Amino acid sequence: MVVIDEKYEGIISEDTYIALGSFDGLHIGHLTLINKAIELADKFNGKSMVFSFKNHPLSFIRPESAPKLLMSKDEKLSVLEKLGIDICCLVDFNENVMKMQPEDFVELLSKKYKAKGVIVGFNHKFGYKNKGDINLLKSLETVYGYKVYVLDAYSYGEEVVSSSRIREEISNGDLEEANKMLSREYFLEGKVIHGKKLGRQLGFPTANLEYNSNYVLPKTGVYYTNVLVNNEIYKGITSVGYNPTVSGDKKLTVETYILDFSEEIYDLQMKVYFIKRIRDEEKFNSMEELINQLKDDRNFAVNEQIKISF
Repeated sequence: MVVIDEKYEGIISEDTYIALGSFDGLHIGHLTLINKAIELADKFNGKSMVFSFKNHPLSFIRPESAPKLLMSKDEKLSVLEKLGIDICCLVDFNENVMKMQPEDFVELLSKKYKAKGVIVGFNHKFGYKNKGDINLLKSLETVYGYKVYVLDAYSYGEEVVSSSRIREEISNGDLEEANKMLSREYFLEGKVIHGKKLGRQLGFPTANLEYNSNYVLPKTGVYYTNVLVNNEIYKGITSVGYNPTVSGDKKLTVETYILDFSEEIYDLQMKVYFIKRIRDEEKFNSMEELINQLKDDRNFAVNEQIKISF
């Protein structure tokens, strides 16, 4: 896959079939647009392309209203490459992009990127103050020689799939529903940092994740997870919360007990994939009660399957 951005000064010579969108999370609704671009490119011997943004538009327009992220730029590129997209153009949403008139954007798609097909969702808006819409795209088809393909909303469980709906499911702790709509397991990644080592004293040493607070955090509680560390996948039990029984921290932590694992991994990168919620966070009356519950959590994880591969 060829990756370009706003600094790209060339002109694409082959016909392209371009899926447009912010593609926040690349959920199953987004994938219908992307697969359509791939299908059309194959049919007409062109190149499939995605045009999207490096950053969420609201992070520039109204940072205080910007939603939490579902995936990083690198993860977005990785997923697109696996899907088979030929060209990905990720531009920085800045003042120039924000103020671009919709007609100028259409001209850019046609002349610089040689669009012969433009694939959009049913409610797609673009250009300055969202003045561009499907009607404008269609009105310029004959001017620039492309065809517009408008795809209907994609529903799951009788509701339209959207990034905001997925964020809500994650925030509510329903990772199984969120993962079905994402078509992959949601994860947090970061460096393993030193904690208070309280889990080690209980016989359940945990890896404390230095997570990025710009990403959606699952609801406080205990989860069955899969953990990628040192290029290996392990089963894990992950606590998102404040450790009320042993510390009552004011700072929320993401700590994972990795099954069948005893290596020192401080300062290494780790990915924690959230598979299933086990239970709420609880404050136990004694250490013995806590240890018994942790044993039950471990037994739960032992009987689960590893869900991810890389």
